[in-house]
Amino acid sequence: MLKALFSSNTRVKLLIAFLSTPGEEFFIRELTRKLNEQINSIRRELNNLKKIGLLKSRSKNRKKYYYVNEDFLILDELRSMVNKSTDPKKELIKKLQKLGNLWLVIFSGVFVDKKDKPLDFLVIGDISKQDLSDFFASEAKEYRDVKFGILSKDDFMYRLRLNDKFIVDMLKDPDNIIGLNKLKGPLNKIVS
Repeated sequence: MLKALFSSNTRVKLLIAFLSTPGEEFFIRELTRKLNEQINSIRRELNNLKKIGLLKSRSKNRKKYYYVNEDFLILDELRSMVNKSTDPKKELIKKLQKLGNLWLVIFSGVFVDKKDKPLDFLVIGDISKQDLSDFFASEAKEYRDVKFGILSKDDFMYRLRLNDKFIVDMLKDPDNIIGLNKLKGPLNKIVS
């Protein structure tokens, strides 16, 4: 089984795609675009993963969709391996930086498996609310329901100087993850 799981680069890309997005279904052409691989290679590796029982498929609207078999024997271990070897938050930040100038990004709530937080995602930078909303709706569909906040750098620095409770709580919360920080100096006193 292990030999079948890790013997090709395309298969590893497929494992990452399926195991890092729980509940998602993909069709072949979608995977070729997403993974930048040839259709024959994708088709062959999907069949291999289906043969060993990791994937299942179903037809819908004349397309064949593939999804993870939640009863696969070592599914939890594979997910753990994928999560440890890839950081989807870094990829998310890389894509977000194309939308505007970012100074600070804080992941909270659903990103740290704590759904009771008031906010999931805080961005300090020059980015519009609409652009960020559109991004989550199209580019990061698995996070389309996140609660996010955006502050300009000046507004954030002003609130930081006033020891704004919300800002200080976001920065000091040990569960939250600072994914990007270009404001190192002013934050060192609060974060440490």
